[in-house]
Amino acid sequence: MDVRIRFKKEAKEYNDRTCIIVVEVESIMLGLIVDNISEVISIPDEEIVPPPEINKCAENKYIKGIGKVGSNVKLILDCKKLMNDKDVEAISQIE
Repeated sequence: MDVRIRFKKEAKEYNDRTCIIVVEVESIMLGLIVDNISEVISIPDEEIVPPPEINKCAENKYIKGIGKVGSNVKLILDCKKLMNDKDVEAISQIE
């Protein structure tokens, strides 16, 4: 799944920086195509807080939490919300 397209952004040609992140959602292995990856980190659960309730717009529904890493914060995507029922059904039929 091209995450750029899912977020209704303009399509971008894939290049040598394009990456596929493999995640498991609802027992389904899913590849998320992203423009690039700057780092891979582990964030302890105690350093993750839910996103603020204010200004909950459509784009914010994909945010599962906010992780603190040193003096920086990282947005944590809810991969389950990236998929809709049609996606789950289509992928289930492939298996």
